[in-house]
Amino acid sequence: MPTAGLIIILGATATGKTSLAIALAQHLQAPILSADSRQVYRDLDIGTAKPSLAERQGVPHYLIDIIDPDQTLTLADYQDQAQALIAKFHSDGVTPILVGGSGLYIKAIASGLQIPRVPPQPDLRSQLEELGQNYCYQLLQQVDPMGAVKIHRNDQIRTMRSLEVFYVTGTPLSAQQSEHPPNYPIVQIGLECADLDAYRQLVSDRTEQMLNQGWLDEIRDLQNRYGADLPLLKTLGYGEMSDYLANKIDLATAKELTITHTCQFAKRQRTWFRGSGNGNLPIHWLPTGSSWQQVLAFTKSLGVNH
Repeated sequence: MPTAGLIIILGATATGKTSLAIALAQHLQAPILSADSRQVYRDLDIGTAKPSLAERQGVPHYLIDIIDPDQTLTLADYQDQAQALIAKFHSDGVTPILVGGSGLYIKAIASGLQIPRVPPQPDLRSQLEELGQNYCYQLLQQVDPMGAVKIHRNDQIRTMRSLEVFYVTGTPLSAQQSEHPPNYPIVQIGLECADLDAYRQLVSDRTEQMLNQGWLDEIRDLQNRYGADLPLLKTLGYGEMSDYLANKIDLATAKELTITHTCQFAKRQRTWFRGSGNGNLPIHWLPTGSSWQQVLAFTKSLGVNH
């Protein structure tokens, strides 16, 4: 007999996950949970490709806009909130849809990661920030080489968090993340664009669209409210456009760097999902542009309640 479970739609950035999830959610009358590590932050809207307000009014969305950009949301915090929501929906017999490209967020739910509950350490973080990202990443490579492999050397947020956990507990974060998979059925659908030239064009078009939507004004507002040194303003896209606003590069260069870095990031996302990023759960891969009917076929085969 079908039971409430979880439908996961994952994949690299700009592969159409949001539009597919919304179409499926409308058919199933299901809620959407975001699995995007930047969409959890308020005021980072255009550059994170958040669903529009109209889209969120049509389909209930959760785990979006839950924290201010100058605050810290740990992986454990995200997991606690996501698991509580899933349990609530299951008590009503509803199967939610988890959507995003943040592999660790998805793994935290799908594989039931057991995450150390270490609260943020402001004083320690301040000391680490003074050392600079390059030096901190070198520290991470020394104290947690297995964990460092999975973190990009420019990812200040995850680097700081990993060092924070190590210095508080004395044990590398990678050694503390055991798994306890949930007991409800899960189906994972992955979207990908096999044609890399076509994918780069998708990214280029989306970058242009973001700029037309007022992305630069969004960044200026964030700088005015939180300061130009806000760590999130150094992340993908925001960092390149911030350099343009600081007159370090011209707009054409900022756009080209954003496109190139996005494609490089997408490659790392694909490697994660193709590797052991989500434990032993299979991922059913579909091409970009696939319909919600195709996704529905997989969920029925697993006996997930609609």
